[in-house]
Amino acid sequence: MVRRELLTVMGAGAAGLMMTGSARADDQDEKKKEHHAHMKTMGECAMICDMTSAHCLMELGKDATENRDLHAKVAAITNDCQTFCVQAVTLMARHSLLAMHAHKACADACRDCAAACDKGQGEMMKKCAEICRECERACRACCSATA
Repeated sequence: MVRRELLTVMGAGAAGLMMTGSARADDQDEKKKEHHAHMKTMGECAMICDMTSAHCLMELGKDATENRDLHAKVAAITNDCQTFCVQAVTLMARHSLLAMHAHKACADACRDCAAACDKGQGEMMKKCAEICRECERACRACCSATA
């Protein structure tokens, strides 16, 4: 009788440990999903910044381009923002201890890039501003999660 009760208690304890391990695995899966979603956002931001920079440079090449100064500024800042995004995602992918510094810099770059793109009227610049804001939010969330 004592043996049966002992086995029951041990079985309940093992089931509890299994559930705890399962909860940890679920937490890890959720963290991995967030990690990958953030990397995807930064990759999309880098891509749209690169495309916007190319678009602005093409506009500068046209003879009758209005807003030449704006296109020149946006071409430069989107190129720089793309560089910050690539650096941050690279450090994040290899789980660098310095990734949080890159996230902070990336968030600031995305904020400034979005502000510059907001001054343009084209669809490309509006899309770039939108994606940069998403990337800024994701980077700031990552910074606060590691702090």
